[in-house]
Amino acid sequence: MKPRLTLFDLDHTLLDGDSDALWCEFLMDQGLLDRAGFAERNAAMERDYAAGTVSVQAFSSFYVGTLAGRSPAQWQPWRERFLHEVVAPRLPRASHALVAGHRRAGDLVVLSTATNRYLTELSAAQLGIEHVIATECEIGADGCFSGRTRGTLNMREGKIERLHAWLADRHTTLDAFDSSFYSDSINDLPLLRCVQRPVAVDPDARLEALARELGWPVLQLKRAAAPH
Repeated sequence: MKPRLTLFDLDHTLLDGDSDALWCEFLMDQGLLDRAGFAERNAAMERDYAAGTVSVQAFSSFYVGTLAGRSPAQWQPWRERFLHEVVAPRLPRASHALVAGHRRAGDLVVLSTATNRYLTELSAAQLGIEHVIATECEIGADGCFSGRTRGTLNMREGKIERLHAWLADRHTTLDAFDSSFYSDSINDLPLLRCVQRPVAVDPDARLEALARELGWPVLQLKRAAAPH
């Protein structure tokens, strides 16, 4: 039997909400972003992502840009507060249980998210996920986030490219595994089609219709248990 590789999307899949949008709301609440000038742009980006109409670069650059001008160390207290005050309460027990079940089964478990690594690596750790494939942020010569992305963006077809590169670094390929991917979004359709066992989790309307047409499992994860 092949070893099992289990991939999870984060936002609206394991997390009840979107990390990027929640981060922006958190920054506005703390007075680090001007709500009057930013709230509608944030809401519009959420709508365009859900509709699948925003470009990968525009989406990634918009949210990575919120980190610009501060170093990882300067942002650290804020991202820890964000994790404990915003993210952790939105990780349902059902999400923890699903991940833990795959880990107990001996699966190689990976979080694959379009959100940047700096925000999501703490979320992955909260769920007990060691391996993270995420959008990467550029650090400038001054040690601060430049506000720009780095390398291939981990979104849509980019999730496939990044996964293959990650596996190649481990001297293996996707064909070597019995692979699964859990996601809520039509934006993840490329990777869902690549794995052997695609699972739609609390899916958007288009993904749910397609999943039912193709006979993919549809999991109602967030409705299965209340958040912590």
